[in-house]
Amino acid sequence: QVQLVESGGGLVQPGGSLRLSCAASGSGFSSSVMGWYRQAPGKQRELVATISSGGSTNYADSVKGRFTISRDNAKKTVYLQMNSLKPEDTAVYYCKAARGLFSYWGQGTQVTVSS
Repeated sequence: QVQLVESGGGLVQPGGSLRLSCAASGSGFSSSVMGWYRQAPGKQRELVATISSGGSTNYADSVKGRFTISRDNAKKTVYLQMNSLKPEDTAVYYCKAARGLFSYWGQGTQVTVSS
């Protein structure tokens, strides 16, 4: 069983930055693929970025060059550094851990980009 707790969301002006954190409890973090997803009002949840156990990363085209995903296996934490934020980045951001047939989600953290 894995529990995920996101933090770091908030209100930021366009062009600003935020860093999201996702702290995991339980075993198997280092062997899990970790990901950030987001869901805007009235839209489906979409992939933002993933990072493999070996550190390989993948990004949605809409965030490439602006967002960076990273992980600290010793702290069982995955991060999402978000720079040059745009109003269209406004959404609830969710952390996901996937290992084998199992996946786990956090409760989400709200990110609002507005002037």
